[in-house]
Amino acid sequence: MKLSRGMSVFLLAFGVWSWLLWPNFLRNIWKDPRSWDSGPTTFFTVHLLLIVASLTFGTVIGVLGVRGLRAARSGRSANTD
Repeated sequence: MKLSRGMSVFLLAFGVWSWLLWPNFLRNIWKDPRSWDSGPTTFFTVHLLLIVASLTFGTVIGVLGVRGLRAARSGRSANTD
């Protein structure tokens, strides 16, 4: 499967957006009084799992975008030689 340049940029932007959004969300959840009651609460645990999953997906999607851009660049230079 070959990704277009536009789709590769979109995937990379999604990955970057995930890394900008979710760590900030974690900081906010960490400070929330519902997160702690003699240890982490279910509220915190559920949100932590959501954050970990989202960062994992964002990373994988971003890597796909980078690979798509690299493939497009190398394919373009191969066609011009």
